[in-house]
Amino acid sequence: MNWQGYAQIVLVLGALVASAKPLGAFMARVFEGEPTFLDAPFGWLERLIYRLAGVSLDPAKREMKWTTYAGAMLLFNGAGIAVLYVLQRLQGMLPLNPQGFGALTPDLSWNTAVSFATNTNWQSYGGETTMSYLTQMSGLAVQNFVCAASGIAVMAALVRGIARKQATGIGNFWVDLTRCTLYVLLPLSVVFALVFVSQGVVQTFGAYHPVTLLQATKDADGNAVTDQLLALGPVASQLAIKQLGTNGGGFFNVNSAHPFENPTALSNALEIYALLLIPFALTYTFGRMVKDTRQGWAILGAMAVVFLPMLWLCVSQEQAGNPAFTSLHVDQVASALQSGGNMEGKELRFGISASGLFAAATTGASCGAVNSFHDSFMPLAGLVPLWLIQLGEVIFGGVGSGMYGVLMFAVVAVFVAGLMVGRTPEYIGKKIEAYEMKMASLAILFPAATVLIFTAIAVVCDAGKKGVFNPGPHGFSEVLYAYSSAANNNGSAFAGLSANTPFYNTTLGLSMFFGRFWVKVVVLALAGSIAGKKLVPPGAGTLPTHTPLFVAMLVGVIVVVGALTFIPSLALGPIVEQLLAKT
Repeated sequence: MNWQGYAQIVLVLGALVASAKPLGAFMARVFEGEPTFLDAPFGWLERLIYRLAGVSLDPAKREMKWTTYAGAMLLFNGAGIAVLYVLQRLQGMLPLNPQGFGALTPDLSWNTAVSFATNTNWQSYGGETTMSYLTQMSGLAVQNFVCAASGIAVMAALVRGIARKQATGIGNFWVDLTRCTLYVLLPLSVVFALVFVSQGVVQTFGAYHPVTLLQATKDADGNAVTDQLLALGPVASQLAIKQLGTNGGGFFNVNSAHPFENPTALSNALEIYALLLIPFALTYTFGRMVKDTRQGWAILGAMAVVFLPMLWLCVSQEQAGNPAFTSLHVDQVASALQSGGNMEGKELRFGISASGLFAAATTGASCGAVNSFHDSFMPLAGLVPLWLIQLGEVIFGGVGSGMYGVLMFAVVAVFVAGLMVGRTPEYIGKKIEAYEMKMASLAILFPAATVLIFTAIAVVCDAGKKGVFNPGPHGFSEVLYAYSSAANNNGSAFAGLSANTPFYNTTLGLSMFFGRFWVKVVVLALAGSIAGKKLVPPGAGTLPTHTPLFVAMLVGVIVVVGALTFIPSLALGPIVEQLLAKT
């Protein structure tokens, strides 16, 4: 990798660290109900929404117990699934459909509705050949906002539970959802949408545009082809929230590899920055809300300790090139004329480093947007996005979900530390007892069990095996990646898997549904339990949770749990494929 590649990685990560404190402090004020500079333009709208929804304007009267908070969250997301399902089934009869796309099948409508309502954004379809403008905007883009806000709301409730003492309430779901959408997601999306338009991302309601080919060709049936139909649409507005909300569902089938969705090197860097911006900042938000910013920096440090080696492995493996090309004397050396390395499935305008950074960032951050073909990565490079997903996407995780996910690992880490010294573990002044440990364990293990169970079913039943086009370990990796992506609300794919079938649409939809909402419920249960505890002053045996020692403990727990859970399945896929590539 040349110096430009290193410089791009350093600049993007440096900008993210610099943004974490100001944005994180602002979001802390939003979730604590404090005044912000956006109160003047949006305050009236917030109060109007509360009146229409029947939410009290008095903060003291709208506190919810965790059960009520969880019920409201499930009700809202369930309604979102139902509305989006109906919208897809009636698409052919609705306006803003210049290409005349018809209704989606029941199984694909179910899969897509659950996918976008859970922040997974798994896509078994090609957007430009399937979805009308109305479905893209009123269905998918709206869910991009509210499902992201729902995840951040659950995180805010958990942090309140940690910060409060002997409290019964953990906030109000409708307030958190509204304030997150109005004060965080909408303003950022407007800014990024305008910037993306300036880079050439399309934004139009016009019909698809035919152009004459410079050189005529023939189709598969031998007929002459002289024109090409360019897919257009309101892309920039959906792209902004797709990245900022770590949603990942692209307007086009090839997602952020499409020149109308990601036209320049600058737009590519900004997309990476956008998808990591809120996850980075939420670590500082956490520190501010618990009144100890060192706690947030420790969490961010632990994430970085895992992310940076994974990023290096991914980029270095791709830069090394494909050994199968060596005997063919293919030039894979970086030079002034090419980025070198394994360029299969990558855009020339991005090269190795930008593609590797995007792949590691999008899978660590539960986004699922892609600017390259993960299926074409070298085996160990492909293992990186797969394993980052399987760790629970807590490096750096999705908006909200990454933060509450890593806090589940923090609970386990202090519990392990407590066993070592023979005393009841504590986390930021709260005792971690049997109930909290059970909830944290369920939050970590349930998605993993969902992945492994559905993968096992898919690779042994006929309906699952029919969708696998690549034989051997790579085909197994594609199935494992699909269910890992679904259960951990990522949405990216290894491809090479025919997923738009009743079997995969149904089972992947179930993986997304249970993998997302089960975790949210148990996180809220832990929040309710820990909120009712009194603060315990630190003693001689208390493990400080802002030190390098705790960072090492947290990293160890994340990596060991991931290794023990998934190494056997990874050995059957990318690891054995790497060994075969060397023979």
